[in-house]
Amino acid sequence: MKRKYLVVALLSLALTSCKDEFLALSPISQASTATFYKTSSDMLNALNGAYGALQLAGQYGQFYVVSEIPSDDTRPVLSGSVTDQDEFDKFYMRTTNPYTLARWSDGYKGIYRCNAIIDRSAGVTMDETLKKRVVGEAKFLRALMYFNLVRVFGDVPLVVKEIVDPQDGYEYARAPVADVYTQIIKDLTDAEAVLDASYTGANIGRATRGAAKSLLGKVYLTQKKYAEASAKLKEVIDANTYDLLPTYAAVFQASNKNHKESIFDVQYKKGSIGEGSGFANAYAPENSGNAVIQFGGGGNNQPTADMVAAYEAGDLRKDVSLATSYVNASGVKVDYNFIRKYKDPPIVNGDSEDNWPVLRYADVLLMYAETLNETGKTADALPFLNRIRTRAGLAAKTAADAGTQAAMRLALEQERRVELAFEGHRWFDLVRTGRALDVMKAKATAIGIKTNLTENNLIFAIPQSQIDINSSKIKQNPGY
Repeated sequence: MKRKYLVVALLSLALTSCKDEFLALSPISQASTATFYKTSSDMLNALNGAYGALQLAGQYGQFYVVSEIPSDDTRPVLSGSVTDQDEFDKFYMRTTNPYTLARWSDGYKGIYRCNAIIDRSAGVTMDETLKKRVVGEAKFLRALMYFNLVRVFGDVPLVVKEIVDPQDGYEYARAPVADVYTQIIKDLTDAEAVLDASYTGANIGRATRGAAKSLLGKVYLTQKKYAEASAKLKEVIDANTYDLLPTYAAVFQASNKNHKESIFDVQYKKGSIGEGSGFANAYAPENSGNAVIQFGGGGNNQPTADMVAAYEAGDLRKDVSLATSYVNASGVKVDYNFIRKYKDPPIVNGDSEDNWPVLRYADVLLMYAETLNETGKTADALPFLNRIRTRAGLAAKTAADAGTQAAMRLALEQERRVELAFEGHRWFDLVRTGRALDVMKAKATAIGIKTNLTENNLIFAIPQSQIDINSSKIKQNPGY
């Protein structure tokens, strides 16, 4: 059973195919990898399956568990299997936590799909330009998946070829973080050279050249390679492909998705075809019936009081992003913090049109401002910060309140928090800037709760099952 689990957890293929829409996926029954990768249609179907892996619970389906609950932005639902998510909130994580297991296994499922596409492409007869693009998209996806794995777990097995014999999986130990980042950078550099600048029709939503550049900029920023990050992000800005939408609310309208501010989203499509997103129902208040959204809510990922208070007076983003109460079916006001960013009416429970925004232009502008500040160009960073504030209806910052490097750091930290709230950035931002321990401990003290947060908790536990399967190669992170 252990050997079988390794195949499922680390090496699963689970191909999906495309019908009329880019992500309208359905399983290929009994697909044979020996005969499948033969035509351009096969390659595109396999590629769509790699995109589909982003919807898995352990990837972006429940990304909030590792990216928001550990931060000061949200807290877990206080019913059901509360311990599983509460471990991320108060940092007493078990090595058997199901969310870390899903994060690991679903990440490698997607990586395996990408590896198969990349490795099998050489033997496929198809238009060479299209083939290069397909491989470039697979490399972008593999880079994104590894970026999320390395930020969550630190050292991880670096598997960049299709593994046909499951026994070969036992040869992979955890690769150093630096090696993983080297591969991520290589994949993104390869991808940006061959990806299209934009797409039309059913291809809208695929990874673009701008998406590869934007993610590469974020990767460099995470590594504190500020000059490289600045240069790459400036390429995105100078291309004039993207822009801020006039209003913040328009960014999150499902009827308006894949707009000019969107650089890369995880794509969802409602219609009872298994491709809808569940964020609207997952985040709506528990026991609210249909008062907030049809089919009710799960109460997950509740904004904290600290998050509610983080918005300045008059910030137009607050009411778009969250609410602090609702009126129930009896006409009674119920105090309850919940996320409103994802609110497309579902067809059935958990079947909405809301995409998950992985990269958008506001993020690029704020990252670019950060690179300018970190390279001693604080004054040059100010206009990019203020573009974000102006759209939010807020007064521009001046040299008097953000004119030093230290002050600009705090201003950007605050702006990223409220601009990108509930999009999976806050925890990773705090870790990246070295602020996680100070911020989280201070806020725990302020509200009188105990936190077990230490330096060890800046990455999470390797799933115990993976260690049990391959204990000679896979070792646990310190502190777990």
